[in-house]
Amino acid sequence: MTATSRKTTRSRIKPTNNNVDEDDHNDRKSIKKNRNGDPNSIKFMKVNLKYLLGFGIFASLILILLIYHLIQPNEGEKQVEKPRVITPFPAPKIMDLIQFQGDHKESLYWGTYRPHVYLGIRSRTPRSLIAGLMWIGVKDGRYVMRHICEDSDELSKYGWTHHNGRDYGRQVMVDHGMTLTTDFLKVKGDGSGYGGDWAVRIDAQHDKSKLDEELWGTGHFFFYVADEEGNSLSLGREKLDTHDSSLLAYGTRKDIGDWELHTDSTDNMEIHYSGFRTPHFHNLTELVLGTLGAHARRVGLLQLPDSSDKLPNVLVFQISAKFPFRTDIAFVSGAGLKRSRAEQRLKSITGTLLSNKLIEKQRDFEDKYIALFNLTDKVEPESATVGRAAIGNLLGGIGYFYGQSKIALTQDLSRKYGEDFVSYWPAELYTAVPSRSFFPRGFLWDEGFHQLLICRWDIQICLDIIGHWLDLMNVDGWIPREQILGAEARSKVPKEFIPQHPTNGNPPTLFLALHDLVRGISRNKLTTTEINEVSSFLDRAFVRLEAWFQWFNNTQSGKDVGSYYWHGRDQTTIRELNPKTLSSGLDDYPRASHPNEEERHLDLRCWMLRAADCMSSITVLLGKQNDLGKEYQATANLLSNFELLNQMHYDDVAGAYFDFGNHSEKVHLTWRQTETLNSNHASRELTRAVTERPQLRLVPHIGYVSLFPFMMGLIPSGSPILGKQLDHIFNRSTLWTDYGLLSLAKSSTLYMKRNTEHDPPYWRGPIWMNMNYMILSALHHYSLEDGPYKERARTIYGELRQNLIRNVVENYFKTGYLWEQYDQKKKGKGKGARPFTGWTSLVLLIMAEAYPEI
Repeated sequence: MTATSRKTTRSRIKPTNNNVDEDDHNDRKSIKKNRNGDPNSIKFMKVNLKYLLGFGIFASLILILLIYHLIQPNEGEKQVEKPRVITPFPAPKIMDLIQFQGDHKESLYWGTYRPHVYLGIRSRTPRSLIAGLMWIGVKDGRYVMRHICEDSDELSKYGWTHHNGRDYGRQVMVDHGMTLTTDFLKVKGDGSGYGGDWAVRIDAQHDKSKLDEELWGTGHFFFYVADEEGNSLSLGREKLDTHDSSLLAYGTRKDIGDWELHTDSTDNMEIHYSGFRTPHFHNLTELVLGTLGAHARRVGLLQLPDSSDKLPNVLVFQISAKFPFRTDIAFVSGAGLKRSRAEQRLKSITGTLLSNKLIEKQRDFEDKYIALFNLTDKVEPESATVGRAAIGNLLGGIGYFYGQSKIALTQDLSRKYGEDFVSYWPAELYTAVPSRSFFPRGFLWDEGFHQLLICRWDIQICLDIIGHWLDLMNVDGWIPREQILGAEARSKVPKEFIPQHPTNGNPPTLFLALHDLVRGISRNKLTTTEINEVSSFLDRAFVRLEAWFQWFNNTQSGKDVGSYYWHGRDQTTIRELNPKTLSSGLDDYPRASHPNEEERHLDLRCWMLRAADCMSSITVLLGKQNDLGKEYQATANLLSNFELLNQMHYDDVAGAYFDFGNHSEKVHLTWRQTETLNSNHASRELTRAVTERPQLRLVPHIGYVSLFPFMMGLIPSGSPILGKQLDHIFNRSTLWTDYGLLSLAKSSTLYMKRNTEHDPPYWRGPIWMNMNYMILSALHHYSLEDGPYKERARTIYGELRQNLIRNVVENYFKTGYLWEQYDQKKKGKGKGARPFTGWTSLVLLIMAEAYPEI
């Protein structure tokens, strides 16, 4: 029986007991009265005592049966206790803080919070009114629909050149000779509904020399509005003619009141529409394409049929016009209010007045960018352009998601509850995303790196995002590492990767940003308002941060004091060359060949040091220097103990730090013949072969993991071991390239080796920006520390910084994108996901030489 049901039972019994007590009290009053003057009543009580006693016993039995019935529900009504893993953390939510309510909450209500589509708008509410843009492109001589960000669309470029994270953004998309610019503006005017009004400007230009005039003479754009709550939407009129009226659609919602959607353009446009009634919004592309195709087959025209389902909750408007053309789409909220001034507000966000506002917002963005990052004397102008796109894309990629994570149960729990998966509680998440095309959802360890940049741009947005993440914590202090919330998010993820495993963690990188904020307060770098908000946030978040830290300390600790290892590695795999460590974030980076509980993972030990140090600083800031504060400081002292670190992880011969575990270097993949049931055809698969027995030892692979003690500043500036780390970094035979530092040394036996038949090397050579940023931070730190390696660290720092910036900038201007990783074998060419404006955006902090204190 759950605690909740016990509480309910008590509440049901209490009134019954109160009634009994009250009756008993009345009986006593009656007896007392009769003793004072009515002897007949006394005689009556004596004569009927047997009957009263029998009646009392009978009543007691009835009462016991009633209570039992209330406590013990019917067989069909019995509730199974929820698994502990899906029980929320029992503390006030961070997002309920006053600082996240009122004006702050309303100011962030509307936004471009649908990063998985080329242009998508929604509010920060679970069931929102959503809007978006589609258009018809041409590929291989055929019409195709653009809507969801897909790498296969092969756009030459797309992304936000400017975005302030709040009320303004400009995006440029180049689709095979057509350049599409979209501007987003949000305003809160007198008379508007909750969240204010917003406008989108669509500007389409085309290059005749690159386009088939017959196919591209007319542009076809589709702007839609849909209500996730299912409220019906109404057309402005059945025959849409912008010369008579600009109204496209209208409706009403509880959150914003009556609303209207208008269009405004000086160009000649033809508008058609379709209305749909559907509970599904992740397949709107197919819905529109199917309707468009069916109508084209009937009438031979590429246009929507000007028809609608009954009570539609989706309206799609096709805007067709000759190139070049421009149109404004304006959304006005609170239109039904008496003093809404809807007509005046509409004029203020369309036409010339919109142009003026967009120019002003762009200027504000530029001014803030220059003031914050001060790149004038640090990089060339073209590099500053890329830095602007980096911050713009990171902020423009912030999304809002709502739904339930799918949680995988352990075998024991699966047998107990009769199912393999359970759903987390319904939750919301406001977060930046790594990549709009490949990873348009929240990733826990990516988010800490995102916030290193966002906290410098807008502390309130940073705290809002971190607060949403911490509110996802369960009662044990665990946070699912990948957030796949809602149908739209799930539609981008293969089914096998959706379930989250509660035994597995992810690097607690949120402490990187929190560490920056705490240091900002201690160094008087924040305003009084910012100090108050950060302090209030940390005070509320402290209990959750404690639980998160203790979850790692309790579940990921190793056998030896001060050791940790990432749980979740497959001990039984026969297909992986080296079992992946997905929970570390470094996926296929080589670890011990045979996972077991004897492992000691160097990177996790260092992450725990950063977390303990940050928690200690927070206790000082909040005045909690009690036993708990001393405990965090003691943990930080233990994990920063240089001698203990060297005993556990340092190889004096190699001059490098390594993981420890049950390992063999004699492991390779070999083809094996397999037989398939009910088939006469033999097949084969790559399987793992081990030709040397593994033994407990240091795992001899130099790469990013080896450099974690260096990244965290654990090596004394005068130690010869620091010189050895600089040797590895600056050695072309190991990690150094002209494009950045490799993730795995060329000397490693697993350098650029596939992990399975279908898994190409990921963290086994390619260059990653987040780790290069941390290594640069350490080089910058040691270049300022007195010691024998100061000048050498400064020289390496300068060359590495220059190499990284040059390569990212060259790739951006050549390809139009920031990339997930960079290929050292192809002269630093971008590879992997694009655009990847998550932690690759850290190139801006590298340009600005803005590093966290070590």
